[in-house]
Amino acid sequence: MLKTTLTAAVGLLSFAPLANASSDAAWNALFAKANGTCIGQSRMVSPEATAPVVFDDVTGKIAVLLREKSPKTKKMVNVVCLYDKKSGKASIAEYRWLGQ
Repeated sequence: MLKTTLTAAVGLLSFAPLANASSDAAWNALFAKANGTCIGQSRMVSPEATAPVVFDDVTGKIAVLLREKSPKTKKMVNVVCLYDKKSGKASIAEYRWLGQ
């Protein structure tokens, strides 16, 4: 009886890490949603985008840097987008490198 209970407990615990893992497809869907939301809110036509930077679960954010040459000024426009995983909303802010 004790051996059966112990075996069952070990078996259940061995699957615990798998319950928290997300599939590649789930991550790719989340990244696609973050990129689409960020690009849409940036109002850029065809920006270059970095790979998503995923912050820890406490922060709950994904960052994406976008850049595009402005058709009006011909200067490079850089924006950072913070996508909130829970709400699905994004915040956009333009940035410049120090010294520029």
